[in-house]
Amino acid sequence: MKEDNGTASYIADWEDLNLLQTHTCKNGLRVVVENMPSVRSVTIGIWILTGSRNEEENNNGLSHFLEHMFFKGTKNRSAKELAEAFDAIGGMVNAFTSKEYTCYYAKVLDTHKEFALEVLADMFFESQFLQEEIEKEQKVVLEEIKMAEDTPDDIIHDWLAEAAYGKHPLGLPILGTESTLMSFTSESVRNYKESHYVPEKMVVSVAGNVDESFIKTVEDQFGTFQAESAHRALHAPPFIPNTISRSKETEQAHLTIGYQGLELDDPASYSLTVVNNVLGGSMSSRLFQDVREEKGLAYSVFSYHSTYLDSGMLTIYAGTGKEQLDELQETIRLTLEKLKADGITDKEFRNTKEQLKGNYMLGLESTNSRMSRNGRNELLLGKHPSLNELIEKIDSVTMDDVDAVIQQIFGKEQARAIVAPK
Repeated sequence: MKEDNGTASYIADWEDLNLLQTHTCKNGLRVVVENMPSVRSVTIGIWILTGSRNEEENNNGLSHFLEHMFFKGTKNRSAKELAEAFDAIGGMVNAFTSKEYTCYYAKVLDTHKEFALEVLADMFFESQFLQEEIEKEQKVVLEEIKMAEDTPDDIIHDWLAEAAYGKHPLGLPILGTESTLMSFTSESVRNYKESHYVPEKMVVSVAGNVDESFIKTVEDQFGTFQAESAHRALHAPPFIPNTISRSKETEQAHLTIGYQGLELDDPASYSLTVVNNVLGGSMSSRLFQDVREEKGLAYSVFSYHSTYLDSGMLTIYAGTGKEQLDELQETIRLTLEKLKADGITDKEFRNTKEQLKGNYMLGLESTNSRMSRNGRNELLLGKHPSLNELIEKIDSVTMDDVDAVIQQIFGKEQARAIVAPK
């Protein structure tokens, strides 16, 4: 399909069972629609390429706070009426903020998709950001910050980012701090929204029982607004092998270890996904077996790889008793040394590939997951690899690729964050 006021293209998805269509509106906003005719729900997500990475120290947390304020009333609906709008149709609405993007989304029955889009547009364009509501929501988010501070296995990941990235925006916490939070005003929230929520940095992703005609409905709501971008050029962060250790009133000691990882579209990312899964991605992983099953040092132990547009970090986490912290660190060190010296086994290589392929496919059976996958791909990559292509990428990983990425990642110095019980 092609329209005079934009461009459109079709993308065949896995085995041509679904059809994904993209469209660029005249104002630069992109629309992605995936038809899933076997379901009766539709999930709509508004994606904005703005997160804590776009902030500075003096306004840290503003992206997340703005996310909250979209639910606090518009010119047409009060905060309660916004909540009732989705409750009344058996739907749900929510939002989240990350380091690099923000998403507002709703899931409804297919018969209510037009209404859901209208309410999301009302929130996006007509939110009032009243000072009295700002002051109330500051207290709410302050409690959210305190809750995170009281959850050491959560806050420690923020501290690891601070250790590894220092003063770079990727080292800032998504929630911000109490001092920055309490400085926000109606004017600062409105100015941030108007300068960062711009059409060329936005994607509307729709998945479910919806056809291509819904693109025109989205365009009618979002395809004409204009805004001047204040987005700054991004700069890759230096990786700092620093350690942050802080004491808290906890029963356990918590440990995170970070290694410089790979950026979002790095060709070696599939090899690293294989390595991470073997290291700490499942119950059969080496960390789980060495730390928990063999030595009983931790209940929770895992690893994961965070990717950003121009950088990444592989993180190892574990929690243990204070008196076992040294043994835990030594056990992890030995696990990593063995991985660097010997690589992974043929059995691990085969099993983890099958596990990853299964996880990819099983994780895309809902309209939520499809909407999220398409929204992120369009926003961050501008392309939509099919499941067949993803499976081929996993299958194409060789043992040499795995060995190379092991040496690349674990041959460098590490950053650490530790929560030690008082």
